[in-house]
Amino acid sequence: MLPRSIALVLALIASLAAIGRPAQAKDELVIGLTQYPSTWNPLIGAMLAKSLIQNMTARPFTAYDPEWKLVCMLCTELPTLENGKARVIDLPEGKKGMEIDFTIQPEAKWGDGTPVTVKDVEFTIEFGKHPQSGVTSAESYRRILKIAARDEKSFTMTVDRVTYDYNSTALLLLPAHIEKPVFEASPLEYRNKNSYDTNIANPGLYFGPYRIVSATPGSQVVLERNPTWWGPQPFFRRIVVRTIENSSALEANLLSGSVDYILGELGLSIEQAIAFEKRHKDRFIVEYKPALIYEHIDVNLDVAILKDLRVRQALMYGMDRQAISTRLFEGKQPVAQGGISPLDPMYSKEARDYAFDPAKARALLDEAGWRDIRNGVRHNTKGERLSIELATTAGNRSREQVQQVLQSQWRQIGIDVRLKAEPPRVFFAETMNKRAFGGLAIYAWVTRPEGVPRTTLHSNEIPTAANNWSGQNHPGYRNPEMDSALDAAERELDPAKRRALFAVIQRLYADDLPVLPLYHRADAFIFPKQLKGVRPTGHLNSSTLWIEEWRWE
Repeated sequence: MLPRSIALVLALIASLAAIGRPAQAKDELVIGLTQYPSTWNPLIGAMLAKSLIQNMTARPFTAYDPEWKLVCMLCTELPTLENGKARVIDLPEGKKGMEIDFTIQPEAKWGDGTPVTVKDVEFTIEFGKHPQSGVTSAESYRRILKIAARDEKSFTMTVDRVTYDYNSTALLLLPAHIEKPVFEASPLEYRNKNSYDTNIANPGLYFGPYRIVSATPGSQVVLERNPTWWGPQPFFRRIVVRTIENSSALEANLLSGSVDYILGELGLSIEQAIAFEKRHKDRFIVEYKPALIYEHIDVNLDVAILKDLRVRQALMYGMDRQAISTRLFEGKQPVAQGGISPLDPMYSKEARDYAFDPAKARALLDEAGWRDIRNGVRHNTKGERLSIELATTAGNRSREQVQQVLQSQWRQIGIDVRLKAEPPRVFFAETMNKRAFGGLAIYAWVTRPEGVPRTTLHSNEIPTAANNWSGQNHPGYRNPEMDSALDAAERELDPAKRRALFAVIQRLYADDLPVLPLYHRADAFIFPKQLKGVRPTGHLNSSTLWIEEWRWE
């Protein structure tokens, strides 16, 4: 141990020397979010947590930027009818299709140095078309008739129809040199044996600014700069994404410094952010981004009680959604009448509005045969109890609060509601993907501008064991008129005529109620004042698609 006087002198010398040195740049960013993905394969399962992370490791061919403009990412030039890189063609039997030319970024390489080529495109589409692949939306692959390579980086895609969004190609590639042998060995078992889930640190799986180097299931993912990335070098050498499923604990980690930044797309709820801003506005900037995020309740239409439209209507009239928005979210999350946001150019006001009307709800339940009330709960003539399960993701304080409010409101009209909360990775991978929820389920969809909601509403998109749980129509909704409107909306090039078809979609949605609308969300982005370059988008293509622009000052 040094004498105190000498120790003070040495400390002074060290501090003076430090003044003369430039500050060391922050090279690691620790990000927090509330969910851990159930699978890492980019084409199997739809989960926001996975998308947010994989946006750092790959690029789609095209995406909507923060200004809601369609731009190239993996391609070099956006194909259009005007520049001749997209063409309407004649198909057999008098049908019309399209040819679309794409060129892959010349310097794009997988993390193991293998070039990203047309072979990856061909395998990805072959995989998506396979009936046992289990991809999230098989329809987008089925409509591709062929891929014709012009060279290893350029190809022409022929599709079986003319659509207004022909050049919006959010195709995420699989590395053919790694995944093709695994898939061909056993297509049915590929879902569980793919390299993303069995060998996640393989650099050949990634071609974005970062690659995943390690993952601890349910806990964290570590990413490092990808040396083969062709774009601007990212500021941070390493990014650690920590999963903290309880949003209150996530907030505590941010305040303690264990987490540098919480992803706005999947972080604190609005009411938490409002309270947080009041207490910590000296250290953080809070931005509320209205978004194309739709919080809703899926209805399992195979559950006997919920097959009756009158019961579904009673549930709508029995909800005071405006009170929920006002009291829980200070009005920052407006009540939704359907899945299309008023921010979207295709929004229609023509759909039915279900205002809070408990008397009407009670009358509908009486009409549906649930007249006998015992201990506050309705029963039918068979003595069956009007009891419904309401499930959601565990750890999400907003949803759990909404659950409790709805349980109370529906009890007032004689419905017994059983609450259930599951870890997000179980809720999405098993309960929702396999349509195993017992009645009602609260969660959110994130959409792109003017996106046709085909995967969630078309009867061909119902997940089943036969299609290896492909599709996102979790309610099991079937309506030929809806199918026809969805198909026609995709094919309509005239915006005014397409808007009329979207109005039909929204009307049928409100009339049939396969889903109970709650509210359109706003995301709360809580920025430490040192973090720059994050641009909230408010739609499906999240801020992490531009991770290379983030920096710490």
